[in-house]
Amino acid sequence: MPAPPTKHRSGDLALKRAIFAIPGKLDTPTGGYIYDRMVIEGLRGVGWHIDVVGLGDGFPSPAESTRQRALDLLASLPHPCPVIIDGLAYGVLPEARKHLHPANAIIALVHHPLALETGVNPQQAHLLRASEILALSSAAQVIVTSPSTGRELTEHYGVDPECLTVICPGTDRARQYARMSTRGTVRLLSVGAIVPRKGFISLVRALRPLAHLDWDLVIVGDPTRSIETSRELEQVIHEAGLTNRIRMLGTQTILELEQHYAASDVFVLASEHEGYGMAYAEAIAHGLPVIGTRAGAIPETVPQEAGILVEPGNLDELTRALETLITDLPTRQLLASGARQIASRLPTWTDATLQFEKVLDRVNRPA
Repeated sequence: MPAPPTKHRSGDLALKRAIFAIPGKLDTPTGGYIYDRMVIEGLRGVGWHIDVVGLGDGFPSPAESTRQRALDLLASLPHPCPVIIDGLAYGVLPEARKHLHPANAIIALVHHPLALETGVNPQQAHLLRASEILALSSAAQVIVTSPSTGRELTEHYGVDPECLTVICPGTDRARQYARMSTRGTVRLLSVGAIVPRKGFISLVRALRPLAHLDWDLVIVGDPTRSIETSRELEQVIHEAGLTNRIRMLGTQTILELEQHYAASDVFVLASEHEGYGMAYAEAIAHGLPVIGTRAGAIPETVPQEAGILVEPGNLDELTRALETLITDLPTRQLLASGARQIASRLPTWTDATLQFEKVLDRVNRPA
């Protein structure tokens, strides 16, 4: 857990100080944590003193003892300075405002609403939505990672548009585009934590009718986030007779992941919801044609010039999209060309940092 923030006398560091409160471990290899890390590093790089505090593990379903420790920690934070709270925790801590000092303005960072997580039953979704609505009502500012999530919060969570800012994740410029083979095996790549929302089981089932075609699939992603999903995925691969066609590589380093992008022909991820979809953007940055779904913010991240989008959970439609890009080289090349053109227009982490700084300045500005 990150160390508690150092207390400073009033006036130290002027107004360029903020606290970033996160659930879990900051080095967790998922899009949300990558976003948090890059923003923290970016703000520090432009002169902000950012204290990182850990709220504990298990969010958004923490043990009661973890909840209480998190609230006690918030109550002990130095002031006055803004507190950025990652939405994975903030959505289930609606009483956070009461525990923080009045001089600690809350900035809620919502990657995607908790109630939209795949596998949440209707009763759980109702409780999560109610909790997040209450929590967001006491935030001074709300930051979301896509226009789609912004619309969701203003239309269904009561967030004032004047208090909401969309700051999309940055995407590093690829050092090389994917090589794109023109003959032989078509190399498919899928990247994401092995959790229900990422749709890996649907992907394998959609590939099963295409076993007669020449392709292979590499899955890169943390298998420990949902052990049950990882085991089910391995079983589905075995039952489909695709163990020699699909490799699950687990978590990879940044360099290893870049090599996988560069060596692939098609990127595919059958997510059931994305608050942005950083892996899709990474694929586009590497000039890869994309197969995704029309869920959440994915259509905003993957324009039609760069990919084929299908309805989430529609296996027939997913199979047809896969068959098209496995067998139709001109279509693959056309979408790859579109991805390369779009790559240069993707937002950078510098862009995200500057937008974040504007929100902090707005919160710090005297009334």
